[in-house]
Amino acid sequence: MDWLALLVHFGGGVFLTNAIPHLGHGISGYPFQTPFANPPGRGQSSPLVNVLWGASNLALGYLLITAGGFELGASADALAAFGGGLLTALLLGWHFGRVHREH
Repeated sequence: MDWLALLVHFGGGVFLTNAIPHLGHGISGYPFQTPFANPPGRGQSSPLVNVLWGASNLALGYLLITAGGFELGASADALAAFGGGLLTALLLGWHFGRVHREH
């Protein structure tokens, strides 16, 4: 089992999951937090910035998932990608929950 490939697939899951809220808000026409906002990660960016940021995350996630011979199904590759996605979802939910409670 190649640990480097698993790490890359974990990162792919991270970026694919991070694409979801940015694309969802941007496509719907709503502003949302991005690293480009002021303050970063707390201020809101325009829907256009969110679509571009979400698409960038989607592209990078795709590149990382397809690197190293990703095997879909019950595999260590899929588990690594799922783990990266789940961890990201939990961290984003915690972070944005705190940001929205502040407002």
